[in-house]
Amino acid sequence: MSRIGKMPVVLPKGVEVKQANGTLSVKGPKGSLELNAHPDMNVVIDGGELRVERPSDEKEHRALHGLTRSLIANMVTGVTDGFAKTLEIVGVGYRADVSGKGLTLNLGFSHTIDYKPVDGISIECPNQTTIVVSGIDKQKVGQAAAKIRGFRPPEPYKGKGIRYQGEHVRRKAGKTAGV
Repeated sequence: MSRIGKMPVVLPKGVEVKQANGTLSVKGPKGSLELNAHPDMNVVIDGGELRVERPSDEKEHRALHGLTRSLIANMVTGVTDGFAKTLEIVGVGYRADVSGKGLTLNLGFSHTIDYKPVDGISIECPNQTTIVVSGIDKQKVGQAAAKIRGFRPPEPYKGKGIRYQGEHVRRKAGKTAGV
């Protein structure tokens, strides 16, 4: 039995879950999300708890069991607390600024990079070298943060670029003078 799949998802107060036509919708204080769960997975709603059950022990059903439960748990967490990823900018002259709903990045190129986030994602810059990407959908938050990081990933020699907060960048030794 899947250790993740068999755990129930506890629904906090203020979260409403509805199931209709194979679509599971979760509504909470921060917004609402929908999931088209696999038709073989059975979602059972018991008052303040939600469980995912699988029809058999086939390999595909075992894989879908934990996945479905994790997706539903992320939806519940998203509509109650939300998700956020923090990015750090390292490099002389590298900086970020929020302009309107978008993000303007100066990353050492001859031009600035303008990034417009998808709906449901908000971007903040507490200072010029920190970017906070937040929203209720964990997948969209992660994808937006990865996209921003992809504009200038950290390089191994000086460590310049955009990195996740707490990310360790392995450094390489540069050239040494010949003897």
